[in-house]
Amino acid sequence: IHFFTTLFYLLSTMFASPAFRMAGRRMATTASRRAFSAAATTAAKSDNARKALMVTAGLSMAVAALQQREDKTYNLFGGNKVEKAVKETEEKFGTYWPRNIMILFGPPGAGKGTHGPRIEDMLGIPQLSTGDMLRAAVSAGTEVGKKAEAIMKAGGLVSDEIVIGIIRDRIKEEDCKFGFILDGFPRTLAQAKALDKMLAAEGARVTKVIELEVPDSVLEERITGRWIHKNSGRSYHVKYAPPKSMKLGSDGKPIVETMKDDETGEPLMQRKDDTADALVKRLKGYHAETVPILDHYRPHGIVRAVNANQGMGGVWSEILAALQRKA
Repeated sequence: IHFFTTLFYLLSTMFASPAFRMAGRRMATTASRRAFSAAATTAAKSDNARKALMVTAGLSMAVAALQQREDKTYNLFGGNKVEKAVKETEEKFGTYWPRNIMILFGPPGAGKGTHGPRIEDMLGIPQLSTGDMLRAAVSAGTEVGKKAEAIMKAGGLVSDEIVIGIIRDRIKEEDCKFGFILDGFPRTLAQAKALDKMLAAEGARVTKVIELEVPDSVLEERITGRWIHKNSGRSYHVKYAPPKSMKLGSDGKPIVETMKDDETGEPLMQRKDDTADALVKRLKGYHAETVPILDHYRPHGIVRAVNANQGMGGVWSEILAALQRKA
């Protein structure tokens, strides 16, 4: 009895509306009346049947009420209107709500290549690398891509204006509707200001800046032991995340021929600048040019620091906390 009382209480609470009252009147007609009458005939036979009567009556009223409301919300018996409503909601969200635009910062070896894809998968927004975008624009033969290609063929450096143009084109694509993650850009304060100006013209802004912090003294081991799968960008480390195929030589160093990607079996590579000497120069550049960008965004209350000098689980927990709106 308590179950059925609760059922009717919930139904009356959910549908205490004109639609529910109309559903009661519809009990005397069509499918609702037939279902109710069938249950009533059976009810005299057993206690269980009488319970079935109550359930049938309640569900019939609920279905009728939902049918009354289907034109405004959804179709109980078909997915078309449900899908349409979801699509309309997504369109509204993509049009009127601020996009989740993130910048992932950190010195070489901080873990951007490890945690960036995890953020991408969790939030469902793409991680955009300026290098990948540049190559894609050149390959597609876009107007900005042609300009970049001409400069690179001449041995010049692609200007900030061209890079911003490439980003502007890329974020107009469907997968960026709800947001995106920038990796490797901006690298300078001038680029950050140019990015802000471009986003403002689109009615958007940077909403979160995540900084992965690792002491310089720790980075050398991370960098010199790093191996990359060129096509996918997957990152491995001889100590912390070795590929399954890795074998060590008599000197304790990995045998190059055994360094292969876990998923494709393709050879891994080490970047030319993943050396101790190159790292010193890269860190100097990072601290001199990139860190001031954090000071640029900090007054907006969107910069969050993550201690990346700990286990992967700890780093990820801090990232999750930093991603929250209230963080």
